[in-house]
Amino acid sequence: MSPTPSTLGKRPETRDRLVESAVDLFSRQGFGATGIKAVLTAAEAPYGSLYHFFPGGKQELGAAALTHGGKRYRELLESVYPPGADVVEATANSFVQAAELLENTDYGYACPIATIALEVANNDELMREAAAAAFESWLEVLGQRFIAAGMSAERAREVAVEVFCLIEGAVLLSRTVRSSAPLHTAGRAATNAVAAGLAAGRYDRSGRGDAES
Repeated sequence: MSPTPSTLGKRPETRDRLVESAVDLFSRQGFGATGIKAVLTAAEAPYGSLYHFFPGGKQELGAAALTHGGKRYRELLESVYPPGADVVEATANSFVQAAELLENTDYGYACPIATIALEVANNDELMREAAAAAFESWLEVLGQRFIAAGMSAERAREVAVEVFCLIEGAVLLSRTVRSSAPLHTAGRAATNAVAAGLAAGRYDRSGRGDAES
């Protein structure tokens, strides 16, 4: 039987609810600690819908959740670092916003990828690859903005990794100690790293110019 328009409209909605619920629960509770029933309940979806949309079961849903969470956070990064933005100021603001988000959620906010990645990196290749692709997409955004601001591609990549590690580590520590202080400390370090990368880029360009003149 051919699907009706109403069926076609309903299926993506149900699938989206499953993925959104999985992103939220897996990131807060962990992949192993979250049962399928909890995801279905949160998504208000019938049991059969999970295997209809994800024949591979929980693992396939987990990979989809990682991909979706990665895309959502990439969009957030793109809004924090719009094209042409002052990347030093944007970096400082990103850590301030992360600190405010943690405080406003009573330290319940978790990175949509990191919690799951730590759990599955050594034992689930499908999900590890999905997490790695999500992280790489974030590094691409940072790298693109830093290159546009004047860094070399190599230096932009290094600074992007620094900023990424600083914010991920600071979120973990802040949640654990229930204080936003680590994020403010890491934010200053990240801002300094971006400023230093820009200064080095200006020096490199000046040096090449002098050598060529």
